[in-house]
Amino acid sequence: MNKTIRRASVFTLLLVFALLVRATWVQFYDGQALADDKDNRRNTIALYSEPLGNIVVGGDSVTGSARTKSGDLAYKRTYTDGSLYAAVTGYSSQAFGATQLEGVYRDLLDGTDNRLKSVMDTVTNKRADPGNVITTIDPKVQKAAYDALGDKKGAAVAIDPTTGRILATVSTPSYDPSRITTGDSAAWSELTKDSDKPMTNRALRQPLPPGSTFKLVVAAAALEDGLYSSVDAKTESPDPYELPDSSSELTNENPSAPCENASIRVALQYSCNNVFGKMAVDLGQDKVRAMAEKFGFNDKAQDVPVRAYTSVYPSDMDKPQTALSGIGQFDVTATPLQIAMVSAAIANGGKLVSPHMVSQITNSGGDVLENYDDTADTTEIISSDTAEQLQSAMQTVVEKGTGTNAQISGATVGGKTGTAQHGENNSKTPYAWFTSYAKADGKEVAVAVLVEQSDAARSEVSGNGLAAPVAKAVMQAALR
Repeated sequence: MNKTIRRASVFTLLLVFALLVRATWVQFYDGQALADDKDNRRNTIALYSEPLGNIVVGGDSVTGSARTKSGDLAYKRTYTDGSLYAAVTGYSSQAFGATQLEGVYRDLLDGTDNRLKSVMDTVTNKRADPGNVITTIDPKVQKAAYDALGDKKGAAVAIDPTTGRILATVSTPSYDPSRITTGDSAAWSELTKDSDKPMTNRALRQPLPPGSTFKLVVAAAALEDGLYSSVDAKTESPDPYELPDSSSELTNENPSAPCENASIRVALQYSCNNVFGKMAVDLGQDKVRAMAEKFGFNDKAQDVPVRAYTSVYPSDMDKPQTALSGIGQFDVTATPLQIAMVSAAIANGGKLVSPHMVSQITNSGGDVLENYDDTADTTEIISSDTAEQLQSAMQTVVEKGTGTNAQISGATVGGKTGTAQHGENNSKTPYAWFTSYAKADGKEVAVAVLVEQSDAARSEVSGNGLAAPVAKAVMQAALR
């Protein structure tokens, strides 16, 4: 064989080798990327080729799967009381993907989670039977919150302070996920373009100014820092309070309230802005921020296990802005989940048990794959002495202060109202807040309620008038 033929042979062999390498790369690397592509129709066909696992509330499934009548997708997702539980389940749609628990536990619910596979499943590459998600939601508490919010635009969260179990997560107006499970584009367009944003989870994913509910955080910081020795010690608080480096004054909603030099107890009872504005300035923004962050503010990874949006206590403020932050205004924002966590920690002797809305995940036979109740973290936020003092002051708010609409016969109830400004120069209807805890017969619950919009006249908008009755209904359901 002459030199030319040998060279041509070697070159040809190299080309064949390169072709084999490329084919292998496409098959095993690019092929997997194509297989995993979200736009690959085969993935959707495989996903809905069998019934999905279920999300369970109070022992009963609130999701299901039903046979389709046509097309290449054999099953579709179904929901029981879809509007009631939408803020918990989210949706699983053939066209629009999956959200919230449906999205977080997609692999478990469709049987592709490796923990579900038996040895035979692995050998045969068969999809395992799907698992189930067992939630911490109490159906009675969930329904009480949903019914009490009614036509109002708002949200409610209820937590067991001793365990961190989320008993209710409600956002209104709600929507029925069943409307979009098969990819109904008209229904999707209607829901996504609705100005009331029914698909927004206001309980977890819409931080708004918390108003005077944030005064609990400032009070906790003042007591822990030693700025004041007790909730009954007189503060040095002129009424009105002239903001530092400014000619503006911080006044109170009720000009006749005894807010001048009021104690923390009286200042919470009457929701005295002058006291907490000055208190925030006296502490300084760094100390207030440190306390807010202990409660969970500025945490960018607050998973329950659905990722909650970050509640914010700002930085780099001047003294007037720090004063406004002390009454839950300026750039302070919070979700109802975050405000419920503040009350939960206070009610639990200063210790915050990490909130979670999933108790367990199981395989199809009910065997527990992970138990979140057993792994919930407990963090000391404030001392037990500070917690007891704040509990007492919150009880005063409900007994004879701005939160009397939350009183429950036979139960110990503590709370704090909030009315937060909305719009430039408070030009829009204010937000009404109420956060509270209740204890009776060995049961405990912490609640936060936000009413973003209602049919009440502007003059009637208040935490006590709109949000406290909702909280009361939720607490009563939890204590029964």
